[in-house]
Amino acid sequence: EELRAAGSWDERFAVAADLLRRRTADRSPVDPEVAHTWRTTLVSRGRVRVEDLADEVGWSRKRLSARFHAQLGITPKRAGRLVRFDHAAHLLAAGLAPATVAFECGYADQSHLHREVGAFTGLTPTAVAGAPWLAIDDVAWPGQSPGA
Repeated sequence: EELRAAGSWDERFAVAADLLRRRTADRSPVDPEVAHTWRTTLVSRGRVRVEDLADEVGWSRKRLSARFHAQLGITPKRAGRLVRFDHAAHLLAAGLAPATVAFECGYADQSHLHREVGAFTGLTPTAVAGAPWLAIDDVAWPGQSPGA
């Protein structure tokens, strides 16, 4: 809710940093199943089904979603969408065509990519590709930097 209320990207990052500081100070343990789900979501770049993750950790989809949300603040499905969007945004910034990005990131088609980009940013894929706030993170997505 705080992120949604933030009026700018700087405010959103400040809210996220504050949440992480509070979480660290509380030393709230994360269930190993939740940590596994997060790691798998990152490694798959958001292209893993929540049902499959629940099967992997031996929990129901409902329990996994509830524990993940309680500990990380978003559902595993939303986390997957965010990770996939992040990867797509970096590919767009690296100069790949939207149709290619849609395919590489597992979107059903270019229109699906367009809707997701719009949902997260309010921008078109072309606008996101040229957005100054998008820094290519070569650690997160090796080989995706311009010129790589």
